[in-house]
Amino acid sequence: MLSKTILDKLNHQVNLEAASAHLYLQMSAWLLTQSLDSSAAFFRAHAEEEKAHMMKLFDYINETGSLARIGAVATPAPEWKSHIELLEVAYNHELAITKSINDLVDTALREKDYSTFQFLQWYVAEQHEEEHLFGSMLHKARIINTIDGRALFRFDEEVRKSVLHHEHHQQKPMFLQVGPAPKHHDGHDDPHAHHHSSRCSGH
Repeated sequence: MLSKTILDKLNHQVNLEAASAHLYLQMSAWLLTQSLDSSAAFFRAHAEEEKAHMMKLFDYINETGSLARIGAVATPAPEWKSHIELLEVAYNHELAITKSINDLVDTALREKDYSTFQFLQWYVAEQHEEEHLFGSMLHKARIINTIDGRALFRFDEEVRKSVLHHEHHQQKPMFLQVGPAPKHHDGHDDPHAHHHSSRCSGH
């Protein structure tokens, strides 16, 4: 059974994850109005991920014999002035989620609730990925938002196409190329095959 402190914090996290789903779904709708269809699809898919994060917490609470509580979740007003401002809000939101998860981990350790501590390790790793993902998106958006940045981005794309897809990089690693040559059984490619056959038939 969870302590009241741990239970309250876990239920708070349930609602934070639900709020994340609402936020990203609203962002998806706003991005569609800006004809940024791919970005809208990304945030819609991410809203579904946040719902899954919420349900993972919800199930854990119930499995311990405690009561998971779903509180009121406010729907954010879509008042972003640009896609960069939207990404800034999303990134800062992920930082807040990380802070909340870390607080939960600290509390679990302090109360020697090792089961909850172990359960939360998945969220710790997940938040590391989330921060990196949203931080990278924001950084790229800021780069491309300048003339020099667009030139750099174009250059990086050219590197990706010309270097990463160059035939030199398509070759198999050297350790896969060494070893005996493949054997041929039809005799046409082996200059010694006919001679060996003649000797064998003439004994």
